[in-house]
Amino acid sequence: MHDLIPRLSAARVVPVVRTTRPELAERAVEWLRGAGLTVFEITMTVPDAPGLIRRLAADPALLVGAGTVPDRAAAEACLAAGARFLVAPWVDPAVAAAARAVGACALLGAMTPTEVRAALAAGADAVKIFPASSAGGPGHIRALRAVFPDVAFCPTGGVDARNAPDYLAAGAAFVGIGGKLVDEGLLARGDRAAVEQAAREVQGIMQA
Repeated sequence: MHDLIPRLSAARVVPVVRTTRPELAERAVEWLRGAGLTVFEITMTVPDAPGLIRRLAADPALLVGAGTVPDRAAAEACLAAGARFLVAPWVDPAVAAAARAVGACALLGAMTPTEVRAALAAGADAVKIFPASSAGGPGHIRALRAVFPDVAFCPTGGVDARNAPDYLAAGAAFVGIGGKLVDEGLLARGDRAAVEQAAREVQGIMQA
């Protein structure tokens, strides 16, 4: 087991930061950090994601990873910027190999048992189940855990503070949440109170 898996499991929730403007992503991290969250996945769909990762990773109190990593070149750019874990919503052995080369953690995406096997064979340290809600929700995680009892699953896609406890009870090691945590409209309007309220809801999951 990669040594980051226990830390991610202890966090229980990984905020997935996906915005169309980098300043909004940075604002999301600032506000969520102020509310006590310290683990963040910065998706590669954020403009200049490696630059943001570099700025955030300079703070040793934060655990920062890269999400929606499309290929090895992007993986290496994020790792060079300080990403400690890489996430892809598909199976890409090159992304896992780039992570393994520097001791980072790799999460590869899957939905079916065949894809879970492929992700593990490709070098995944944990398996991202995406999109979790349309795949069958917590029941799907429970079914996969019956076949793969030792695999760390991270469902994302349609996961929120309301249903995250059900995913964790079904056997997920941790979950990825965007939604209200990283709501671009709230961020653009400067509605810090609403984002902090969403963070408090998530903290309830973390402390359960």
